[in-house]
Formats: sequence, C-alpha cells, structure tokens
Amino acid sequence: MRSLLALSVLLALIQGNKGQKPLVTLLPKFPQVYVGDDVTLICNHKGGNKPTKWLINRAEQSNQNYSMLLTAVTPENNGEYQCEQGGSMSEPYPLTVLELEPHAQLSPSIGGAVMTKGEGRNLVLQVDNDLKDWTCFVLRGVSSFPIEAQVDEKATRGVIFAELKEAERATFWCKKGETLRSNAVTLKMTELMVMLVPPAGPALQGEPVTLRCEVWGGPELEKVVFYKDTTAIYSSPKGTYTITNATQDDNGEYRCHATYRFSNIRAEAEQQEGYSESQELKVIVGPPAATVISESHKSLQCSCPLCPANCTSYLWYHALLNDPYESRRLSGNEQFITVEEEGQYSCRVDCGEGFSRFSNVYSYKEQPVEFGAYEELKAN
Repeated sequence: MRSLLALSVLLALIQGNKGQKPLVTLLPKFPQVYVGDDVTLICNHKGGNKPTKWLINRAEQSNQNYSMLLTAVTPENNGEYQCEQGGSMSEPYPLTVLELEPHAQLSPSIGGAVMTKGEGRNLVLQVDNDLKDWTCFVLRGVSSFPIEAQVDEKATRGVIFAELKEAERATFWCKKGETLRSNAVTLKMTELMVMLVPPAGPALQGEPVTLRCEVWGGPELEKVVFYKDTTAIYSSPKGTYTITNATQDDNGEYRCHATYRFSNIRAEAEQQEGYSESQELKVIVGPPAATVISESHKSLQCSCPLCPANCTSYLWYHALLNDPYESRRLSGNEQFITVEEEGQYSCRVDCGEGFSRFSNVYSYKEQPVEFGAYEELKAN
C-alpha cells in the first residue's frame, strides 16, 4: 500500500513539473540596477537543477551553474538573459543598467571589500534629507534579511553593522519605499592570514585605485609582492599598491605575497610568509560627473555636459573647511549659486531615477580687505 502511495506521489510531482519553464530572477531584488552594482541572476526550476545553460541575447554562455554573478555592472551588461534546464527554456529576463548613482550612499567607515572570518564592519548610510523610513538589508547566498540600522531620524547619517556569518560574500544595501535606494556594498570573506583588500566601491576609470596587502594580527611587514594574473608587478616593504590613473587595461585578478614577523609580540619572532586569495579588479566608466565652475570668487556654476537631457535639477552641498566630511545639502535647485559662507562647495545633478557623480570641490574663503580699501569704504 505504501509503495502504491509513494508511486502516485512521484507521478503527481512529475506531471506537476511537466511543461513548467524555469524562471530567471534577480538578486538582490532591486527595482533599478545602477552602474557598479553586483547582482546575481538565478535560474530556478523547482529549486534549481544542474547543469544549466545560460544565454545572453540568444548567445550561449560558458557558465553552467544555476546562478550567474555579474560584478560592477555597466550598460555593457544590458540585454535579455535566459536559462535552460532539462530541455526547457525560460522567458527572457531584460536587464537594464542605469548610468546614474542611486539616491543614497552606503560605505564602510574603515577598510575595504575583504574581511577575515568572524569579523564585522560598520557601514555608514548617508542621505540628503532625513533617514525616516529607510531600511537596510543583506543578501547572503540567495536569502535576504533585514538589518537594524542605528539612526537618528533627524540626522542624515546612520550606521549598520555588516557581518558575513558563514557566507563567502554578502551584499548590503538600504532603501526607502519601492523606488529609492542606496548603492550596494559587497563584502567578501577570507580565512587566510594574508589578504588582498580592494576598495569596497567600484574602480572608476581615470581615478586612483589603491590595493592593500594586509596580514591578520597586524605584524611588521618586511616585503610585499603584488601580482596581476600570476605576474609579479610591484614589490615594496609597504603593503599598498596604487594605480594612479585606472583604465580598462588594469582589469584582472590580483593577489599579494607578504613576508612578515610578529615582532610586536616577540622581538625575536621568526619570519613568516604567505599568499592572499585572488581578488577581481574591474575598472568601469561610471556615471557622468558634474563640475563646479567658478564664474567669480563668489559665483559658482554646476555643469554636467555628459548627463542625459532630462537632468535639469542641480543639487548643491556645503561643508565646513575644518570638517569636510560633514556636508549638508543647500536649499534650491538652480544651476548658479552665490556663496557667502566659508567652506567647501560641491554639486551633482538630479536625473529623477538617480544622480550624476559628485563634482570637484570648490573651497571658498573670505578674502581679507586691504587697509587702504577699508579706509576708502569707511570714508564712503
């Protein structure tokens, strides 16, 4: 009797699966994908089967896993994604990458994209207005979880504690409602003593990029060798390698070899050495950047010639000269402003679905009035 029951259940499952198509889903489930995001496409047919055939714009790919990881996406990743499992093909999934920055910034308070197992790190969320109704999340594997943020609803900054648990990598982001969100920060785990640490954000073309070689426990470094795609490219007693002007030629897999001693623990500590895991560096063009143009000492113009035509609202920011990291958004959305208060000024352009990159910083300081000019003003 039990055998008949089991057979009937099996037949029902087979018939239930018959004719069903696999489904392509996007993780994290972003309403909009921005340039520089890390996203994963999942081919799921009743939990996922292997092998899986992937097609992009009908061109077959080499990846046969049920998941496809896309790092630091750009408009070059735009297209229709399909997967095939068990001879059944999914419907096309359209992926469109916006060449804009999202509405809030999420970044590590310290450190880069790699952490040791069991380590945690604070991520700072910054928004233009207030943090009311902003919530944060983490994607570990294929599961998303909410994260409690330490925020003051009247402030424009909040903090979340990012940890990987047992995941090899995790992606963190924050959102407000169904349309506003921050950039996504992906952190990766290593169990090795030596680690190569790239920045937590995407590497932008034309800007400097620093790779750090770190050793757990902070010993004294004696020699560090950096490798790109198995070729040694730089040797130094220091643990950093800086690309001053990043280009597409710098794309590749990087790792480092460190020679070190724990002389901070014991003066006669023996020499040790080890390799890090390889880490990908991908240089992207990124969203267009705004520029502050000084029309005169007090008159500033915000310009973004590479921005889309619908980007017509200008956002200005001010920071004190002695505290450039605490900036506030100024009222108004005009292209030109006249400054009165000392400090650092920058701008970006609002394009509705996102922003341009921040401009250069313009520092304004009151010019002292010469004695003769002061006497003339006094006489008048």
